[in-house]
Amino acid sequence: MSTRVRVKVCGITSVEDGLMAAHAGAEAVGFVFWSASPRAVDVETARRIAQALPPFVTRVGVFVDASREELACVAEAVGLDMLQLHGQESPEDLERLPRRALKALRVDASFSLELATRYAERACGLLLDAGSAAQPGGTGRVCDWDVVRRVRERVETLVLAGGLTPANVAEAIATVGPTAVDVSSGVEAGPGKKDAVKLREFIEAVRHAG
Repeated sequence: MSTRVRVKVCGITSVEDGLMAAHAGAEAVGFVFWSASPRAVDVETARRIAQALPPFVTRVGVFVDASREELACVAEAVGLDMLQLHGQESPEDLERLPRRALKALRVDASFSLELATRYAERACGLLLDAGSAAQPGGTGRVCDWDVVRRVRERVETLVLAGGLTPANVAEAIATVGPTAVDVSSGVEAGPGKKDAVKLREFIEAVRHAG
């Protein structure tokens, strides 16, 4: 069975950047539907990008406390394959969603390994990040990889996010052994604008590490 570490490039805001990520080798791209994010996109922009992507790239919608109705409408309009939920959802809220869902959790002082395990039982995977209550993701801060490694020992699918760059992603993979890594600010020229060189370097580092 393959142990290749997958790459998700989040905060895609243009067709150009979506294709850049896909052609560099990313298996998934993320569209942020949280209006307070500097990488937020509207539904029509995300739809155009999603339609331009190659067929085997997973399209992920990133949401913060969106209603079940909003999740369903956006998923259908854009053509999302997966949801990524950064809000206050309970484990029970992850049942009967319109798409498979990754549950994003912050690795901070309030982090609970037991709660993370409960989420993992209902989500298709966990995404661990170093966000805050004010900014659920995309902070560019590295989370505690030792904590993430303990979670990895308990869950089948774990996505590592938070401050990953071409310079540190190999070490992160060696420490945590994640299923996938999620990068946004670490491969940007500016908020919402990806850098082709950084993107290629990041994915090459993942491939060598994995």
